[in-house]
Parts: sequence; C-alpha cells; structure tokens
Amino acid sequence: MNPLAWIDDDTPFPHPSMALPEGLLAVGGDLSIERLSDAYSQGIFPWFNEGDPILWWSPDPRMVLACNDFRVSHSLDKKLRQIARGDHDAQASVQIRINTAFVRVIRACAEPRGSLAGTWISPQVQAAYHAWHRAGYVHSIETWINGELAGGLYGVSLGRFFFGESMFARVSDASKLALAYLVRFLQRQGIRHIDCQQQTSHLASLGARPMDREDFLLLLAEARTHATPQWPKGRLMADGRLAPLPALTP
Repeated sequence: MNPLAWIDDDTPFPHPSMALPEGLLAVGGDLSIERLSDAYSQGIFPWFNEGDPILWWSPDPRMVLACNDFRVSHSLDKKLRQIARGDHDAQASVQIRINTAFVRVIRACAEPRGSLAGTWISPQVQAAYHAWHRAGYVHSIETWINGELAGGLYGVSLGRFFFGESMFARVSDASKLALAYLVRFLQRQGIRHIDCQQQTSHLASLGARPMDREDFLLLLAEARTHATPQWPKGRLMADGRLAPLPALTP
C-alpha cells in the first residue's frame, strides 16, 4: 500500500496514482487559488470535514458526464421546452442565469440536507471558492423562478473541462434545469465533459459513467491544452448562448 503523503503549503502533490484505494492522496496544505488550480489541473480535489486537516482526493474510477450523454426525463424535457419559449422574454417567470448570485448558491449548497447535519462546504471552503470565483474560474449556474433563486449548482472551469462541485434545489427539478442549460452552454464552448467526482445513482441516471483514473487524466490533460473560456454574468438561452444582464447587481 502506498504511504499517505502529508504536505505543507509549498509541497508538490504526489502523482494521483499514489492515492490509497479509496482515493485519498494527501493531507495538509492550504486552499489558496494557486494550490486549488494546481490540484484540479492534476485531477485532484479537496474534500474534508470542518475542523479537520485538508484532505486531497483522486478517486479511481472517476464519475464523468460526457455532455453528449446527458439524459433528461420526459417530464424534465417538457419543462425545458416550456422555458425555452420564454428565452427572449425579459419578464419570463423561469430564467437560468450564470454568476449573478454565486455567494447565495454556494451557501445554499452548504445547507444541511435531510438527516445530514453537517457539510463539507464549510465557511473555509466557501471563502476559498469565492476567491477563485472572483479570479474567474469558479461559476454558479442558477435557476430563478418568479424572481427567486430556486436552485442551481457551482463548479470550476479550467481549459475545456468543467468540474461540478455541488447542486441544490428548493423547487423540484430546479437544479436539473440549471444542469441542462449548463450542458448546452459547455457544448457551445467546446467543453465535452463534466467531472462529477464520486459515483452516485443520481448522477448515473443523468448519463454520467465511471472512468478509469488513467483515462480521466489523459482526457483532462488534453482539455487543459485549450484556453479557459470566458464566463461573463448573464442569462442562458436554450441553445447555449449567453445574453448579458447589465441591470443585475452582484
């Protein structure tokens, strides 16, 4: 068994192949933008409980959603078609937006769910990803219904790869609507895959599939040879275009 690596703020990550069988690769370090960028570029991500040392993971296999494999139910497809008819209506009751409420989205994702009292999205994690958001690499995709934030998700964009972090929904299917519009936006940007990190039946129902770590890292390395696209604040259209919303405030 490979020994677990303990790192400080300046220690390079070991190669992901050195991870323990459950995917744990290293312990320690910080959540600076430089450290996070280095980690995600190598297929490594942090996941730890509040108060514990930072744990860095590279699971094998890795859950990945190919955008072309994204599946929606008949009922969700019907909702998407209904929303699309109002895409060009500034007063549409349902709108999908990007980066207009990042702090609210990540806080909502951190809220306890069901019988689970805790969350890994601690104030420390929220602050780190908010800083990365301000640097232009972490983004929120939001479903607004009647002017209220009803659901959404946030994730990291590096090169032609998107790393999904967490989702939330206060209204049925609100997070799935955001994901469906995100997929179309990514396809328009030439991004073909979403890293979903861990295997779940919910992700599998949407089309995500497990991928060997070696294949995942090759896919990521190729995607990282391309420039990271711009993610300006705005409203998403059904065809993946982004319309500006100059009147909105942060």
